Amino acid sequence: MSPEKPLAHQRSKTEAEITLVRKAGEIAARVLRGASRLVVPGLTTAELDRQVGELIREQGASSAFLGYRNFPAQCCLSVNEGVVHGIGNDRRLQFGDVLKLDIGVRYRGFVGDVAMSMAVGGCSPVAQKLMDVTTEALHLGIRQARAGSRVIEISRAVQNHVESHGFSVVREFVGHGVGRTLHEEPQVPNFVDERNTARLRAGMTIAIEPMVNVGGPGVEILGDRWTVVTRDRQLSAHFEHTVLVTDGDPEILTQDGMSPLY
Repeated sequence: MSPEKPLAHQRSKTEAEITLVRKAGEIAARVLRGASRLVVPGLTTAELDRQVGELIREQGASSAFLGYRNFPAQCCLSVNEGVVHGIGNDRRLQFGDVLKLDIGVRYRGFVGDVAMSMAVGGCSPVAQKLMDVTTEALHLGIRQARAGSRVIEISRAVQNHVESHGFSVVREFVGHGVGRTLHEEPQVPNFVDERNTARLRAGMTIAIEPMVNVGGPGVEILGDRWTVVTRDRQLSAHFEHTVLVTDGDPEILTQDGMSPLY
């Protein structure tokens, strides 16, 4: 879930705090994997949201999204032109849809945040390329998340890769710090903003989350005041990991110990 308001300050976390963010991240990844296995044509997004809630509770955690600024669902489920913050409803998934699953969990006071896009049964070559490029951009951005680097280096890596393939990055919604709260400093845009001079420190935990459109970068919010869609109604993809900044290689915290989801 991308921030829309000023974020809480983030200091470097202690080893004990990092352990808890890591555990929250593992749970979020486990729930995401479980949710992805439930996705079939004909399933309603409301039923998927309900099952995600059950998966979260089975892990001894709670949804970090439900009730957050009055958000009414367990997770964010956005389809096709949906970018982020979609709310489960009676819409039935169809073969060829591109579904974005965004999972946030709270465990012992700490938050893990993870998202992926997936085809429902199968998809067009354009949709597959969009998801591939977005995943690649995410990992290129993660490589920059080292102590001493600036956030703008993450932004540049993501934007350059996306635009080199003819796609565009959303500008109204961005990545963010995460840990004790769902949204902490610093903001992590997917585009170069020369005003963003924040420097990363070891012990920071951040959510890097490219939101990439087939068409233009413009988005709008629907009447439910949550669901973000592309202005031109073309496809969008979204991938996200919670990452620990270190003095060496960054650590992806939203892994569940199995083969990587993406």
